[in-house]
Amino acid sequence: MEKLQSYKARVTLNFEGFQYQLGDFCLRIGKCVPNNSETLRGIMMEVEYYPLSSIEKSRAVMEDFFDIWRETVDKKSLPGHFIHVESSFSEYGLSDHYSFQHTAVQYATCLQQLMAAVRG
Repeated sequence: MEKLQSYKARVTLNFEGFQYQLGDFCLRIGKCVPNNSETLRGIMMEVEYYPLSSIEKSRAVMEDFFDIWRETVDKKSLPGHFIHVESSFSEYGLSDHYSFQHTAVQYATCLQQLMAAVRG
């Protein structure tokens, strides 16, 4: 497709990281670097709470988790800043029951935020 110039890759990013089980939580965390580079562009974290698949019902639990996480990170005085990205699933016609489609929308939203931060 690149030879036909109908598609041209503008930015290629590589995500690599780890997955951790913390009780009822699954934490996936990884770094984002441009292909063929070691320059860190961001760190992405995904949190899944197993007992609840309803987004609205799990919102309070997830907000508490992120508040605790943010307090912990703030105490470390690390460079950069923490951004909580909230996806608007209704724009894509997705229901309240969490699915892999929700994950795809979240990753796309996070990538969009990451690219904006890199440019800005």
